[in-house]
Amino acid sequence: MAAPEQSIINEIIDRGLRPSPRTWLKHIAFLVVTLFTTTIAGVLYPFGRIPVMPDADPHTWTETAWFILSLPARYFVLIGSALNYLLTDPSYLFYGLSFSLSLLFILISHEMGHYIACRIYKVDATLPFFIPTPPMLGPAGTFGAFIKIRSPLPSRKAVFDIGVAGPIAGFAALVPIAIIGIATMQQLHPRMIDDSGVIVFSDPLLMKLIAGMLGIDLNLGVGNPFYYAAWVGLLVTALNLIPSGQLDGGHAVFAVFGERVHRWTGRIAFAAMTLFSIIGFAVFNSPSGFLIAVLLGVMMWVRHPEPWDNAPLDAKRKGIAFLTLVIFVLCFMPFPIKIT
Repeated sequence: MAAPEQSIINEIIDRGLRPSPRTWLKHIAFLVVTLFTTTIAGVLYPFGRIPVMPDADPHTWTETAWFILSLPARYFVLIGSALNYLLTDPSYLFYGLSFSLSLLFILISHEMGHYIACRIYKVDATLPFFIPTPPMLGPAGTFGAFIKIRSPLPSRKAVFDIGVAGPIAGFAALVPIAIIGIATMQQLHPRMIDDSGVIVFSDPLLMKLIAGMLGIDLNLGVGNPFYYAAWVGLLVTALNLIPSGQLDGGHAVFAVFGERVHRWTGRIAFAAMTLFSIIGFAVFNSPSGFLIAVLLGVMMWVRHPEPWDNAPLDAKRKGIAFLTLVIFVLCFMPFPIKIT
C-alpha cells in the first residue's frame, strides 16, 4: 500500500477514535460527581475528622429495629453535617479537596496511561469512566475508574503495553503524593495513641521505605489527606496488578507467558487471596479481603481475548514486566485494614 494511502487510512481511523463533544461532557460530568463524593468522603472517618459511628447502642429487638430503620435518616444527617463543614470551614474544605484531588490525580493518571496506549495502537477505547459512590457506602467515595476497550487487540505487544501503562503511570503519580503525605505527618507521643476500637491502615512497603528515608515513624504518625490518597492509590495499583483475568497484571502475564500460565496464576491468586481473607478476618477482625477474593473468583473465569499477532515479547518489555512486579511488591498489602 502506498504511503499516502496508508496515511489517509490512519487519519480516518484516528478521527473515528476521537471522542465527540457530547462524550467529553458525559465523562466530565461523572468526574465532577466523583470529585464531589470523594471530597465528602475525605472529611469523614476514617480519612477525615468527622466521626461516623452511631451514638446508639440498642439492646432489645425493638431498639435494634428502630435503630436500623433510622439509619437512612442518620446517614443524610451525617452527609448534611459534612457539607456544612465543607461550606463554612475553610480548613475542612482544604482537607477534603486535598484528599479528593490527590486521589483523582492518581486515578486519572492510571486510566490515561491505558487510554494513550490504546490511541498509540489505534485500539478503540472509551475515555475513562469515573464511578462515584455515596460516601461511606463506597470506599473513599468512588469505586475508581475504567476504560472500555471496544476493538480487538492487535498483538501481544499491544496487550502488554496497554496493560502496564496504567499502573506504571498511576504509580509515578502517587509517589510524590506519598512523599508529601509522610513528610507532613504529625508525630504523636506513644502515650497519646489509643488503638482500641479503631481502623488501622497497614503500610505498604513503599510507605515504609519513604518513611525510613525521611526518618518518620509511621506507628506514631497521624494520617493526613495526602497520605490517605496515596494509600488508596497504592491499594488500587496492587489490586490491578494481581495476575488474574483481565486485570492489568493479568494482561501482563498473558502477554509475557501465554494463556496457560495466565490461567494458572489466576487460580493461585484466588487461592492466596482467599487464605489472606480468612486470616485477616480471624486475626484482625477485617472482612475487607473477602471482597477482593470474590473479585478474583469472578476474574478467574473471565477468558482473556486472543490478539491477532501472538509473537513473543522482546527483551525490553520483559524488563518492564519485571519493573511492574517490583511495583506490585511495593504496593501490595496482604491485610490492608485492621480493626483493633
